[in-house]
Amino acid sequence: MVDNHSNTSYMKLLEGKNVIITGASRGIGKGIAEVFAKHGANVAFTYSSSEAPALELEKELTAMGVTAKAYKSNAASYDEAEKLVSQVLEDFEGRIDVLINNAGITKDNLLMRMGEEDFDTVIEINLKSVFNMTKAVQRTMLKQRKGSIINMSSVVGVKGNAGQTNYAASKAGMIGFTKSVALELGSRNIRCNAIAPGFIETEMTDKLDEKTVQGWRDAIPLKRGGSPEDVANACLYLASDLSDYVTGQVLNVDGGMLT
Repeated sequence: MVDNHSNTSYMKLLEGKNVIITGASRGIGKGIAEVFAKHGANVAFTYSSSEAPALELEKELTAMGVTAKAYKSNAASYDEAEKLVSQVLEDFEGRIDVLINNAGITKDNLLMRMGEEDFDTVIEINLKSVFNMTKAVQRTMLKQRKGSIINMSSVVGVKGNAGQTNYAASKAGMIGFTKSVALELGSRNIRCNAIAPGFIETEMTDKLDEKTVQGWRDAIPLKRGGSPEDVANACLYLASDLSDYVTGQVLNVDGGMLT
């Protein structure tokens, strides 16, 4: 990646803020971690199984001059989420300024073929994890009287998608949760917003048939898939003080797909 910001006048929007990002060893989560570190944020991030890439990312972020630490933690577990947050508070001087709930999976199938377990697992990892993590950071943010929570939803949560009832339900649930938290915690200056990415090209989409992918690109008004950095930049806005008066919103980062 070419860094156009190497001049010293580059304004760092997250200087000194402590951020937790779940599911950041690859894809969108990794893109967010990199952009945030570039903007001066200290990054605590979780991974579920890919230890080598996680430690590699930890090293890369630390080299940018911020504090960064990888934690193996399953956000779908209430206890693990609680433990993670107290560990982060210990390692990052007692402050958590931003939480990004990004951990997620898909188990796509038509409803008639979807097993109960495939429904439960997706809801647990995608939606229950948001409850677990938000609950775990809430006390700290209330004490600080400041905080920004960003939930990674999806255009599928806004519009629905055949073959993804479980995923769409989890991502739509996240939007309802986001708006409710915004209403509950707004008086304490804690903001909560959701981002709904469209077709984002990551290592997951690299495995797909090129012709199919091109078909998707052609259907998007901006005529391209998004990059993890496109999503990260939207997160950057919602995490920074630039969005101080923005809460309870869903920002579609989709190249105009839902327009």
